[in-house]
Amino acid sequence: MGCDVSTPATVALGAPRGSGMLKRLLSALVLLPVFLLIVIKAPGWMFNTLVVLASAAALWELIRLFEQAGRPVDRGLALVMGVGVTASFGAARLLQPDALPVFSLLMAVVAVLAAPVWRGTPDVERSAHTLLAIMYIGWLLGFGILLHHTSPLGDELVLYVVGVTWLGETAAYLVGSTVGRHKLAPVISPRKSVEGALAQLVASIATGAALGAWLLPTCGPGLWLGAGALLGVAGQFGDLAESAIKRSVGTKDTGALIPGHGGVLDRIDSLLFNLPAFYYFSRLAGCA
Repeated sequence: MGCDVSTPATVALGAPRGSGMLKRLLSALVLLPVFLLIVIKAPGWMFNTLVVLASAAALWELIRLFEQAGRPVDRGLALVMGVGVTASFGAARLLQPDALPVFSLLMAVVAVLAAPVWRGTPDVERSAHTLLAIMYIGWLLGFGILLHHTSPLGDELVLYVVGVTWLGETAAYLVGSTVGRHKLAPVISPRKSVEGALAQLVASIATGAALGAWLLPTCGPGLWLGAGALLGVAGQFGDLAESAIKRSVGTKDTGALIPGHGGVLDRIDSLLFNLPAFYYFSRLAGCA
C-alpha cells in the first residue's frame, strides 16, 4: 500500500497528504494497542476471532466491489465458505497443521463448482469470482492463525511479520508521496512509484533486522535479513494484486471502515501474501 507518485497539485498544496497522514496516524494510535493486547495478552481464541472477523469484513468488501461492478458472485457461498476456511486454521493444534484447512478449502471448491448444478444456471464467471474471494482472503489470511498457534514463538512471529509489513508500507507511503517520480506499475496502479517500492524494501530489511534481534534473537541474522527482504518484496506483490482487482472494477478503495486506510482489505492486502510467505520461510529456516 501507499508508494504513491505525487501530482504537482498535491505537492503544491500539501494539505491532502498531511490530512491523510494524520488520519493514518490517529487510526494506528487507536488500533495498534488493541492489536498488541490481543496478540500478547489475550487467549488464543480471541486472536482467532480477530482474524476471522477480519476475513469476514474483507470478504464482504470484495463481494460488494464485484456486485457494484456488475460482476456475478455467489455472496452466500463466498462468505460462509471463506470465513469457514479461515476459521479452520484454528484447529492446527489439534490436527496436522495443514490438514483441516486443506480439507475445508477442498470442500469450498467442490461446493462452488457444484453450485451451478443445483442452481440450474451454468455461470462460470460467478463461480470464478466466488472461488477468488474464498482463496484470496479466506485461505491466505488463515495463515495468520497458523503462524500464531503452531510455534512456541507464535506471538513473536506474528508481531514480526505485521511489524515489518506495516513499517515497510509506511516508508513506501512517505517516500512515494513526497519524492516519488517514476511509476512502478502504471497500468495496474498509476500512483505507485519505484522510489516508494525501494523505500519499502530497504525499510523492510532494516525493520526485519531490528525486530528480529528483539523478538527472535535465537533465529539469527540470516533469518532476520532474509525474511525482511522476502516480506519487502512479497508484500508489494500483495498490494499490487489488490490494486489489480480494484482497477478491474473501477474503484480506489475497498471501503472506508478504517480512517486514512480505506477498508479492511486495503489494510491487509500486503499481509495476505506475507503471512503464508513468512510461515513457510520461518519453518524452512527452523525458527517456527
